[in-house]
Amino acid sequence: MIIRPILTGCCATIAIFASAGAVAHAHSEIVKQNFERTIPNLPGKSLVAVEVEYPPGAASAPHVHAKSAFIYAYVVSGAVESKVNDGDVHVYRAGESWFEPPGASHPVSRNASKTKPAKLLAVFVVDSNDKELTKPVR
Repeated sequence: MIIRPILTGCCATIAIFASAGAVAHAHSEIVKQNFERTIPNLPGKSLVAVEVEYPPGAASAPHVHAKSAFIYAYVVSGAVESKVNDGDVHVYRAGESWFEPPGASHPVSRNASKTKPAKLLAVFVVDSNDKELTKPVR
């Protein structure tokens, strides 16, 4: 009968779209604030640290950082693939670090592995009134 192949095709299509939605949701980073303090000898400046966990295959959406933010990024575990501004894409492994200048664009930030998690610590020196550390690029 012709109905069975049509039903099979419909079920397969629904299953593909349903799993694609779950995969897309599971592929985003998890950001947790770790630390925030004003810097007493730098009036108007704060030190903010965030942990960014990347499940296997996860990525951050392209984004820009606050115009006042100088960022030091340190890979705690795994490997993170990163591109800052117009620089090259680079893979940083546990123990490696990089910096990002104020107002940096971050078009690539993702786990370099599809099978192992990765984690980085990002430390911002930022204007104390700059509460939005990242903004998605549209």
